[in-house]
Amino acid sequence: MALRAPVLFFFQSQKLPSLVLQSKMNQQRSSRVYMISTHATDLDPSEATNYVRKSLKNPRFEVTHSMPPEKIELFKSLEGWAEETILPILKPVEQCWQPQDLLPDPASEGFMDQVRDLRDRSREIPDEYFVCLVGDMITEEALPTYQTMLNTFDGIRDETGGSFTPWAIWTRAWTAEENRHGDLLNKYISTCQEE
Repeated sequence: MALRAPVLFFFQSQKLPSLVLQSKMNQQRSSRVYMISTHATDLDPSEATNYVRKSLKNPRFEVTHSMPPEKIELFKSLEGWAEETILPILKPVEQCWQPQDLLPDPASEGFMDQVRDLRDRSREIPDEYFVCLVGDMITEEALPTYQTMLNTFDGIRDETGGSFTPWAIWTRAWTAEENRHGDLLNKYISTCQEE
């Protein structure tokens, strides 16, 4: 299918000329279309047919794998090791630290005094360190991207978001830990700001 290029109108402005596309594109089709995508003279007819079929396949329905089969097999073979070695290190959710455990408690009577003390101590921190803390916080805030990336890998992906495979459990626990880092940095930096 050949489309005629859209017609452009030029409008002169005192500052800059601007281009505006014609509101209705002219979509007249040519009676003859010449298209050469590959030189298929060296292909026999069955290969040419397969080539055309492959090129017309809808990529949304094509199964792709992030790793070669031998790497998938490697991760599958390490599941027992991960279950015995890594998962016991993980704490139950109830025992995990939370950002508010390390910051002044707003429910306490001395909350404002604790915030003042924290701000006084933070004045001694050079600005360069705060720049690093903000950069680290931004990295921690990109956490959903990291978990999404891990979930694209065959052999370790968390298919349901609640899978019981060792790699899926570890990924969720790691994500939660990193999220707490980001929350703590965010709250610490905002608490240290002067009013």
